[in-house]
Amino acid sequence: MKHKLILASNSPRRKQLFALGGWEFTVIVADVDETPLAHEAPRDYVLRLAQAKAWAIRPRAESDAVIIGSDTTVVDGNEILGKPVDTADAERMLKQLRGRTHQVLTGVALLHTGDGSLLTECSSTDVPMRNYSDDEIRAYIATGDPMDKAGAYAIQHPEFQPVASMSGCFASVMGLPLCHILRMLDAFEITPAADLPAACQSLLKYQCPVSDLILRGEIAVRKES
Repeated sequence: MKHKLILASNSPRRKQLFALGGWEFTVIVADVDETPLAHEAPRDYVLRLAQAKAWAIRPRAESDAVIIGSDTTVVDGNEILGKPVDTADAERMLKQLRGRTHQVLTGVALLHTGDGSLLTECSSTDVPMRNYSDDEIRAYIATGDPMDKAGAYAIQHPEFQPVASMSGCFASVMGLPLCHILRMLDAFEITPAADLPAACQSLLKYQCPVSDLILRGEIAVRKES
């Protein structure tokens, strides 16, 4: 049976990444409150929002669709660094992350609109930042790019290039862990029309060291009804 696919995100980066699978899909934007709950663990936070986005779309979706909800946050220790509220907040975050390793968590929820079955998964990636200068921070903030990014940065920004090196899922840091999603969609008997891992690595110009591990099921997928 061919399911319709719905991406519950208006992020250009997520749309670009998901399109690499060659699927036909629709974008429906989910408007949910992204405020963390009191004492909420970062992993619980991203999984809750990913599910909330998928459930928010369900009433507007067709009866035999699979909705892909996703949420990404930057975590420094146990501190969730969301989108900066202003330029001063962006500068604070970038200085806090400078020269250190933090984590990027992306929660993914796949919801079948017909029977309400749900798959969830959380991708965690260590991100070591380079020791960029104050002048580089100010120049980057002046571009406006940090203002809609968790942690006030985009890993793929061509000029700023904040990350020293990578050994995890690059796509997850951009907002959509494609190999996780590929394995999750397989549970709904949905396969890509293209070699998704190869297309991802080609686009990002990145030889991924974890793709095969993820596809082999190193991290379990939880199914709920």
